[in-house]
Amino acid sequence: MITEKKKMIAGEAYFANDKTLSEDRLLAQTLCFRFNQLEPRQVKAKKQVIRDLFGKTEKMFYIEPPFRCDYGYNIEIGENFYANYNLTVLDCAPVRIGDNVMIAPNVSLFTAGHPIHHELRNTGLEYAIPITIGDNVWIGGNTVINPGVTIGENTVIGSGSVVTKDIPANVVAVGNPCRILRTITEEDKHYYYRELKIR
Repeated sequence: MITEKKKMIAGEAYFANDKTLSEDRLLAQTLCFRFNQLEPRQVKAKKQVIRDLFGKTEKMFYIEPPFRCDYGYNIEIGENFYANYNLTVLDCAPVRIGDNVMIAPNVSLFTAGHPIHHELRNTGLEYAIPITIGDNVWIGGNTVINPGVTIGENTVIGSGSVVTKDIPANVVAVGNPCRILRTITEEDKHYYYRELKIR
């Protein structure tokens, strides 16, 4: 028998009000609540909660509370991962994040979607499409990444972007919808954040 959970992870239409999925979300909410209530000095305890929550972690990572997710077990983070305040991950499908990824405050990763037509939407059917973020990516504050998006390695996503389509490696991309602004080149090594123009 194909369960709603298997359908969800496989990218098929599923019913989120399924008993197993409801219990899974409650467990994730409990762990997120525990993580968000720990004192700032309790770094080891916070890391352990994330290890218990996520599907995969590496040795070095840090997430600033508050943090929220749907299930947790569909999230994989690479080595040297950092997320600032208010990261939200709707991980109904897998969310795979590479090494050396930096995420600014108020970023949302949404794998979940709903039918466009209201009659189907009102039945409670949902779907989810994975999100993949490559190595060395920096995602600016208040960015939304939509279902099915892949962001290539070394890329920078500017603040306030809404990423609706794949973004290739080695570019700066920004906007709503997010578009490629330019390629990152060796010249970027000469500047800390931008070229200073002195008049």
